[in-house]
Amino acid sequence: MSRRDNAGTVCSLKIVTLLVALSPELLFLGAGVQLQDNGYDGLLIAINPQVPEDQNLIPNIKEMMTEASFYLFNATKRRVSFRNIKILIPATWKANNYSKVKQESYEKANVIVTDWHGAHGGDPYTLQHRGCGKEGKHIYFTPDFLLNEDLIAGYGSRGRVFVHEWAHLRWGVFDEYNNEKPFYINGQNQIKVTRCSSDITGMFVCEKGPCPQENCIISKLFQEGCTFIYNSTQNATASIMFMQSLSSVVEFCNASTHNQEAPNLHNQLCSLRSTWDVISGSADFRGSSPVSGAELPPPPTFSLLQPGAKVVCLVLDVSSNMAEADRLLRLQQAAEFYLMQIVEIHTFVGIVSFNSKGEIRAQLQQVNDDDDRKLLASYLPATVSAEAETSICSGLKRGFEVAEKLNGKAYGSVMILVTSGNDGHFSNCLLTVLSSGSTVHTIALGSSADKNLEEFSHLTGGLKFFVPDKSNSNSMIDAFGRISSGTGDVFQQRVQLESMGGNVKPHRQLKSTVAVDNGVGNDTAFLVAWQTSGPPEIVLWDPSGRQYHTHNFTVNQALRTARLWIPGTAKPGLWTYMLNNTHHSLQALKVTVTSRASRSAQPPATVEAFVEKDSTSFPHPMVIYANVRKGFNPILNATVTATIEPETEDPVTLKLFDNGAGADVIKNDGIYSRYFFSFAVNGRYSLKVHINHSPSISALGHSIPGSHAMYVPGYITNGNIQMNAARRSMGRSEEEQKGGFSRISSGGSFSVLGVPAGPHPDVFPPCQIIDLAAVKVDEEVTLSWTAPGEDFDQGQANSYEIRMSKSLQDIRDDFNNAILVNTTKLNPQQAGTKEIFTFSPKLFISGPEHQPDGETQESHRIYVAIRTIDKNSLKSAVSNVAQASLFIPPNSAPVLTRDDLILKGVLTAMGLIGIICLTITVTHYILNKKKRADRKENGTKLL
Repeated sequence: MSRRDNAGTVCSLKIVTLLVALSPELLFLGAGVQLQDNGYDGLLIAINPQVPEDQNLIPNIKEMMTEASFYLFNATKRRVSFRNIKILIPATWKANNYSKVKQESYEKANVIVTDWHGAHGGDPYTLQHRGCGKEGKHIYFTPDFLLNEDLIAGYGSRGRVFVHEWAHLRWGVFDEYNNEKPFYINGQNQIKVTRCSSDITGMFVCEKGPCPQENCIISKLFQEGCTFIYNSTQNATASIMFMQSLSSVVEFCNASTHNQEAPNLHNQLCSLRSTWDVISGSADFRGSSPVSGAELPPPPTFSLLQPGAKVVCLVLDVSSNMAEADRLLRLQQAAEFYLMQIVEIHTFVGIVSFNSKGEIRAQLQQVNDDDDRKLLASYLPATVSAEAETSICSGLKRGFEVAEKLNGKAYGSVMILVTSGNDGHFSNCLLTVLSSGSTVHTIALGSSADKNLEEFSHLTGGLKFFVPDKSNSNSMIDAFGRISSGTGDVFQQRVQLESMGGNVKPHRQLKSTVAVDNGVGNDTAFLVAWQTSGPPEIVLWDPSGRQYHTHNFTVNQALRTARLWIPGTAKPGLWTYMLNNTHHSLQALKVTVTSRASRSAQPPATVEAFVEKDSTSFPHPMVIYANVRKGFNPILNATVTATIEPETEDPVTLKLFDNGAGADVIKNDGIYSRYFFSFAVNGRYSLKVHINHSPSISALGHSIPGSHAMYVPGYITNGNIQMNAARRSMGRSEEEQKGGFSRISSGGSFSVLGVPAGPHPDVFPPCQIIDLAAVKVDEEVTLSWTAPGEDFDQGQANSYEIRMSKSLQDIRDDFNNAILVNTTKLNPQQAGTKEIFTFSPKLFISGPEHQPDGETQESHRIYVAIRTIDKNSLKSAVSNVAQASLFIPPNSAPVLTRDDLILKGVLTAMGLIGIICLTITVTHYILNKKKRADRKENGTKLL
């Protein structure tokens, strides 16, 4: 680690220590949910602005959370409960003496209440983008779930449902049921329901009432119209991650109740560990002990918050550092872009500049029309000072003064802090910043920017960006384009469709296309920026062939920008632009295109780019994510490319995938991800994600895969079947995404430490396989999985090590001593490729197996796992364990997944075709032989 890295780390530790010593409660203002003394503080529930005001919604949320707190306390063996909860009321609702928002915003919420839902019919669900034991992103509830009392019969009480989802979000556990594979065959060749624990009882129910199990198993498949209904009265106390709706269920599955054989997502992703094992190993539980005594904790307290007027202040560095690498010009271009295109109407905006002291350039001005925007842009700093000294604290204090002019407090305001300087007195104003109630977004400009600048963002919940000193980089404009009001109202926010930059040689062109889809088109603007000389020659073609030229653009010679507003709604389709460098020297040319939703009822496609954590150290990789959705429906089959720019060196591009393999946890959930480990240097890295979608590919997912609360179809009470109302599928109010589209999103920045100088040693093993599946076809077992890479999920590995066992416990706990399968003919393919391998288990397993009960009987099931090895003998973690039944029960068979059915169908069809061909050949041969015999016989008669 370099001296500079060490200094930055030491300074960060000093800052945190100082905050805790002076005012520990301030440390948690912008830091999200915190656990202190067995109670969670700071849980934020936000209601989407599109949700209509309803007088019952807030009381029902309070009732849900109060019940959830007590249920959670008992389920965690008296360890945790909810102490205080914030509910963020939309600004669209009537004011009702709600408290003022400080650093809370819709985008920071842990729980979101929204009307947009998928084809699950509005199931409560949690977006989990990371693996087992890691926090998820948000919990989602619909107003229908929170208001419709009829749904309680199917889901159970709302408090119980919340605890089910909280376990997903906070502790990274997964569902223990499986709608895709509701039944499986166990090691004793019995058909079992996918559940945890196995002690939960019930019966099979056909369309006309109760029926024996064999009536539901026809032609080796589960009969449509049959289901398994549970008894309403149970003795089983687990598990909350299976059926929280049962009154007897009050705890999570532990080692004694966990069903390791069940083919569910939790077993697949958590290496067969019980839910309680994962939860009790979390940071929440490692640092806490049960509450003593028999008393219950007090019910949680609630704070109702509502945003006031939107207030933004630009806090801009004008020290002499800004004269380097055209920093001031690029700042002016990006700030003007923000003021003219990004900041939402009715927002109050002020401008402050600073060097060794701060200066107010513009007091708050409300943005109501374009004239207001132009006036604010005129106050942007035009020159840099001669002073090299940078006082970030002076600039922020002036920013707070500006914000306080509206209501006497800076509560709920936003500071956009841009600096290239280094402030040795950085920590002097941290407490002031935290107590201000303002959110600070930071933009570090160049490698000289203060190494601890991001502390302001981290402690106030703001975004953080890094802009490298590269004239053709659009990172500054992309950063300003990402900063929205945080209200969650996508109909008011601008969507960035294009961000392109390049160094163009004299008399050469920068030419490309941008797709304008039918979800956007209002207020569409094309912005062209350049660094030297006059404007390039601009030609823009709309989808019908109409041309716009340089004289159609509004040119700002001082800022070296040209802007074109498309009147009305821009035509959907491909727009083509060409920038021709007519000068005799190299020009850095950049294009940015933004638009807004074309219809008030249909949300546009959006992308949110982000990273797993703020920083990493070599050789640990960074995981990059892109959340691609329309409303809350995942968009599938998109081409998602991440561009990562270090402080120096060239940018790296990386394609992201939503394939349920490698860094991607769940397939087709709209979260595209990938490992990034191509670290060139220490320092900051900037992230941008570009989405392209072909018009010929289906876009919207018909469901949202992942973690949902189960809706129970009915119960058996006193021997009588009582069915709940069928869960109506709300479907998708959105139309299918028919045309192609493009989107751009800045993903902020992250830091990397400990990168060695010179060539890197190979320290990156292949990533773990998490989607191994097995299906028995005749006397063989066919395995399928997604190929990992030589390094994590990139490249091509060297070999596979496949092992199998008749004992699930043995292969999980002692993979190295399980039976080795011959894979000499199996060569790994390129990462991301689907692998298929077939073998005969009878060649490896024979004879009886000793059972735990002391009896000797033959096991009817095998368990298989894989490990990947690279060319330097680095090994991946062992994969998830796949299961296959060796024998089929009389009149029955395992329920296959869709992929299994397709694979089996193809193999069966090939077999039938072979039989038909053989039959035709034999028949043809017999008929020909008969004809020859007849001719011979007729000839004999004639003689």
